[in-house]
Amino acid sequence: MSQPVRDELVAGLSRGYGVHAYSKWGGAFWRLLSLVDLGVQPGHPGATAAAEETLEWVASPRRLAEIHKRRIDGRVRRCASQDGRALQACLDVGLTGDPRLDTLAESLVETQWPDGGWNCDRHPQVTHSSFNETWGPILGLARYGATNAAGRGAEFLLEHRIVFSHRTGEPAHPVMLKLHFPPYWHYNVLAGLRTVAASVGLNDARTDDALDLLESKRHADGSWRTEGKWWKRPGSKGSNVDVVDWGGTANELLTEQAEGVLRAAGRL
Repeated sequence: MSQPVRDELVAGLSRGYGVHAYSKWGGAFWRLLSLVDLGVQPGHPGATAAAEETLEWVASPRRLAEIHKRRIDGRVRRCASQDGRALQACLDVGLTGDPRLDTLAESLVETQWPDGGWNCDRHPQVTHSSFNETWGPILGLARYGATNAAGRGAEFLLEHRIVFSHRTGEPAHPVMLKLHFPPYWHYNVLAGLRTVAASVGLNDARTDDALDLLESKRHADGSWRTEGKWWKRPGSKGSNVDVVDWGGTANELLTEQAEGVLRAAGRL
């Protein structure tokens, strides 16, 4: 991606919010994740402002106290992707040393499920973690340095060979095989591989099938292309309207991430 295009996207994502931090997809939380994906440097004013607003919400003592009350049959039910991605992104943009990050990390470790993940499902019979709610906490805890907890989370993904059911061996869900950018909170094969790469590394045979799948999606020109999108262009009606038009740049950023995974796995 050319630097002028990247700079234009960063500028668009850094403008004022005017909505709740978690408002999809215009809130500070989502802007922050996208800015990190675009590689903004620590201390970038727009990213720092988004991080501060995100932390004010996600690390609120009242919010965290309510979350810890949601213990059903010994498991706290929480949308842990919020806390985990916030932890990771705030560290990436330079908010090191902020005690609120310690609070988030401690809360995630305390509420980690026995199988290594997290889940927001409040049905008592649900005892299996969620892919969607687990990849964010792994990224955040790995970035924070909580290697034991991050490793337990990564083991959950590895036991599922990134996107496969541990019961049947078949894909856990068809949507997880599709590539999207931005992924927002949605888990897929690339998100899973990037998460394992950032935590315990890809030198594990249980990543082979997912890596093969990712390689199979590479086009003849060497690129990867989105196979759907979770966003609408600015000015669209309804929900999930982003503040920037990712357009063809989504493919370029997706390609950068896919190449990074294959390079980390020694396949590129």
